[in-house]
Amino acid sequence: MINIGKYIEIAINWLTEHFSHFFDTLCFIVGGFIEGFQHILYGIPAFITILAITLLAWYKAGKGTAIFSLLGLGLIYGMGFWEETMQTLALVLSSTTIALLAGIPMGIWTAYSTRCSKVVRPILDFMQTMPAFVYLIPAVLFFGLGSVPGAFATIIFAMPPVVRLTELGIRQVSHEVVEASYSFGATRWQLLFKVQLPLALPTILTGVNQTIMMSLSMVVIAAMISAGGLGEVVLKGITQMKIGLGFEGGVAVVILAIILDRITQSIAQRKNKSTFKSKNK
Repeated sequence: MINIGKYIEIAINWLTEHFSHFFDTLCFIVGGFIEGFQHILYGIPAFITILAITLLAWYKAGKGTAIFSLLGLGLIYGMGFWEETMQTLALVLSSTTIALLAGIPMGIWTAYSTRCSKVVRPILDFMQTMPAFVYLIPAVLFFGLGSVPGAFATIIFAMPPVVRLTELGIRQVSHEVVEASYSFGATRWQLLFKVQLPLALPTILTGVNQTIMMSLSMVVIAAMISAGGLGEVVLKGITQMKIGLGFEGGVAVVILAIILDRITQSIAQRKNKSTFKSKNK
């Protein structure tokens, strides 16, 4: 019998033994990043946060989403889950930011290099098809319990969409546009930042939307390793057989997911329309 798990366990134990200082430093940096988001969200009064998100939803997604945001966030506050919601939002925002900082450059690299794309693609397939719970195991072994291993697992789980869609968006830029840019004397960097990325932005923003949604789903699962937030409310409802508590936590997660989804989708759709108009001109 081929015991693959044994070799994986040996490799992880070797990494934790020889790179403990690296993981401690990484834990300190990511932990500080998450705490920064938490301090900002905790420091702002709830009514100001609700008003700001409502206005943002109105401006980006329309009146319907704004009304839903106002009523939904008001319901979360009324149920007494505001602190848990802000904790979840902080973890989502910090994990998504790191995933985008790593994923977008990787997507650009794979778009420019066919060899790199062939190597990265099966890795992304592996990352997307692996059950979400499995990511919690190495996260706990490397970083212990808390929000940092939750963020680590979330970043790995949520990164593939933005890598794939960044590559797709850049590759979809027509060859004629690229040749025209070179003929006008554009350098490779000018082509990337002034032509390809602006034209690929609607596709990239769709990847951002998917990354945010996957981050939220993983953050809820990460409550199993003491990441906190709304996932912990749902987990308490399951483990303590409190159906009402679990349902309330689930409703809060759904409200937050819909608000984030509608706002980011609307930004992508608006950018897509503006890009389409500029092409027609």
